[in-house]
Amino acid sequence: MEQHAQDVDLLIVGGGINGTGIARDAAGRGLSVALVEQDDLASHTSSASTKLIHGGLRYLEYGEVRLVREALIERERLWAMAPHIIWPLRFVLPQTNSPRPAWMVRAGLFLYDHLGGREKLPATETIRLGGDARGAGLKDDGRAFVYSDCWVEDSRLVVLNARDAADRGAAIMTHTRLVDAERTGGGWRATIEDAGGRRTMTARALVNAAGPWVADVLGRVPHARDDRGVRLVKGSHIVVPRLYDGDHAFMLQNPDRRIVFAIPYEGKFTLIGTTDEAWHGAPVRAEISPEEVDYLLGTVARYFDHAPGREDIAWTYSGIRPLYDDKAANASAVTRDYVLDLDTGPAGANENAPMLSVFGGKITTYRKLAEHALGELARFFPQASGAWTAGAVLPGGDVPDADFDRWFDALAKQLPDMPRMLLHRLARAYGTRIDRLLGDARMPADLGEDLGGGLHEREIAYLVDQEWATSVEDILYRRSKLGLHVPPGTADRLAAWLAARA
Repeated sequence: MEQHAQDVDLLIVGGGINGTGIARDAAGRGLSVALVEQDDLASHTSSASTKLIHGGLRYLEYGEVRLVREALIERERLWAMAPHIIWPLRFVLPQTNSPRPAWMVRAGLFLYDHLGGREKLPATETIRLGGDARGAGLKDDGRAFVYSDCWVEDSRLVVLNARDAADRGAAIMTHTRLVDAERTGGGWRATIEDAGGRRTMTARALVNAAGPWVADVLGRVPHARDDRGVRLVKGSHIVVPRLYDGDHAFMLQNPDRRIVFAIPYEGKFTLIGTTDEAWHGAPVRAEISPEEVDYLLGTVARYFDHAPGREDIAWTYSGIRPLYDDKAANASAVTRDYVLDLDTGPAGANENAPMLSVFGGKITTYRKLAEHALGELARFFPQASGAWTAGAVLPGGDVPDADFDRWFDALAKQLPDMPRMLLHRLARAYGTRIDRLLGDARMPADLGEDLGGGLHEREIAYLVDQEWATSVEDILYRRSKLGLHVPPGTADRLAAWLAARA
């Protein structure tokens, strides 16, 4: 039976970083917002990144100076907005095996340091790997450059944007898909569908932020413009037992001029990626190919004394990146910049039914993309207030002076009976909102049953009630990475808990 939903100003399709970022920005401007996502938040591209807030050093090689500058300015801004899930990371860039001369790399790093936005992050330095602890484990002891970027818990960044949007009045509807949409006299009439059936809603404007499915959404809209396109590129990562000591990362250059990162991950592991493999056909849940595994393992073997083998891989993940199709010759060279396409309908049609489609983009520039998107739609919503997100922290991000370590030390003193490792994980995940999760809990027993690896009932309930989690995968691999740590049986116990609560 078809039901009717309430009218909104903005209907957003897509629960990745761009969709949730736009929802947050729009709700904060006073617009009524609904967001529909066919799966879980961040269930595809936005949880399959290399998890970096970075300018994109290699993009300078392709002349993407504007994009790099915007990303560098956003880098420290995002760090200040969410210091619990974003923090600085130093990258060691060995000149060994480099297909680029040292002067070129150094010139690029000079630009990287000075294009804008760097205030707290340290500048580039040059080291000799043989006399530096950061060279331990590498085959070569030659020269390396060390520069700064930031790390991000990517899927949590998406969830926190959704949470902030909802706190400001947006309706976030996961496991809900757009069936179709058509222009009416005063806007859009859309049919959406979830487990409860189909219903109709109306909106003044439609935002297509469906990522790899952006063309699919356009296909559900009569007379939609089709002169823009996406280039689908698969990126894959492997996770192996920790390769080296230290909290630094490596940027490894390959003979084909592509780069691969090796990054400390979840304490016990090293994250290695990414690949760039053209994806043909419809977007689906991607899996790593044997050729990609060989490529990543081969890169590590080129640099490290003791390289992992296939048998050492603890986990892999892959995602389809929806890049704007700039007709570049190879997948690595495709622009990472974004394009916003405003479609006001066929010639002579009512311009009061705009559709904004998002092509491309990267996590680092999501906030700026959202701001630009609302700028494109501003003339249709004269009642909306202006840009506001540049200095606004995300939920849990109001850490005093954005100093996570000092804030956590004070928290640990307040809760001496809470194991420090458990408390640190919770603080990193939830920031100052840890108070909402802990409530009156002072020790692990107060958090309910431990289903394994420190995953307690109270945290699960918080994730279900406040962060739209509905499945084992949502909790163990998106809201957290506990799937890498919990003992056998935890997933089954968690599934039973979720089923009993449903």
